[in-house]
Amino acid sequence: MLTRPSPVTVPASEQKWLDTADALANGFAQTVATDDAEARLPIEHLQALAASGLDAAMLPEEFGGEGLSYATLGAIVRTIAARHPAVATVWLMHIGAAHALVSQSPPEAAAFFAEELRAGRRFANALSEPAGGNHFLASQQDAAAAGTDWTLTGRKLFVSGSEAADHLFLHARVDGAPAFFGVTIDSTVSFPPIEETSGMRATRSRSILFDQTPLLRSRLCSPPRPGYANLITVGFAFVSIGIAESALDALRAQASRRKGPGAPLAETPWVRSDTGMVWAEVEAARLMAERTAWLADEGSDQTMAAAGEAKMLANEVAKRAAAVAVKVGGGSGYLMSSPIQRIFRDAQAGAIMAYSVPFTQDLVGGWVLSAEEAS
Repeated sequence: MLTRPSPVTVPASEQKWLDTADALANGFAQTVATDDAEARLPIEHLQALAASGLDAAMLPEEFGGEGLSYATLGAIVRTIAARHPAVATVWLMHIGAAHALVSQSPPEAAAFFAEELRAGRRFANALSEPAGGNHFLASQQDAAAAGTDWTLTGRKLFVSGSEAADHLFLHARVDGAPAFFGVTIDSTVSFPPIEETSGMRATRSRSILFDQTPLLRSRLCSPPRPGYANLITVGFAFVSIGIAESALDALRAQASRRKGPGAPLAETPWVRSDTGMVWAEVEAARLMAERTAWLADEGSDQTMAAAGEAKMLANEVAKRAAAVAVKVGGGSGYLMSSPIQRIFRDAQAGAIMAYSVPFTQDLVGGWVLSAEEAS
């Protein structure tokens, strides 16, 4: 795909990790179709990322990691998502949960979770609730007091990679206020039959049931320190950008084929016109996401707002890029044997993940209008 230089680049000292992810992603691409068709969690790919040392390198330096930049995080997620978006999504959720627990837990628990990550243990986020919707960070489930600790009975939804998880970054309401905990999966945690999604099927997102699951005070997380940006929030847009780039690659491959004696579709004016606009939109979304990563690396208090804006645009651009790929592919792009149909289904996922696009549009629109009134 045509590329242009960006002012936000991976630090030279961290380029090896992007090269590692790129090399591994080439292998991931070999199973993306079958993983989707079988709705199979590609655990071997996630284990390969951990075995490469990438997971441990993401840890803060004080916990033995390299404290890799957000710019590198975004580039890695984008690179993997272009080849296997489910792997990129599950890995981002995994590393985001682990990083949050290490960064926000009490010292002893933080050291424990850091060691668990280095040992190859899996992490997942248990945040979404049946009544939560886009307010997934404002729990509606009350934890019950149990001495100096608490227990939780309830359900969490859409937990990606949960069946392979050892530990959860979980939240519940304690004394009427949101609280976050590190929870190790035990016999009080169960998994009802999975309800498969139509896209991003290999994430194996599913519900988790909790029956008096212990929430330990010793694993109660503190609020994020000033300047800390959650890895998932910053990285989310890059998943959709990777999908959009794969849609453009599939579109280009389809348009370059010659059907019969005529010229290939790539020489057709409407194909060139539609492709040109989509490419520009993908580049714009990428630059917004990279700006978010730069803000996070700077410790800016505008990072989270920028991340929402970038996700909103990237989600919609991925959908548009995939739709154009379907249009160019025609009937052959609609066949299950074509990568275009899978890319189209995967492209829908980001827009409905919290914060959803409609919710974010309303939020960002309010910011814009308030700023206009203030000026």
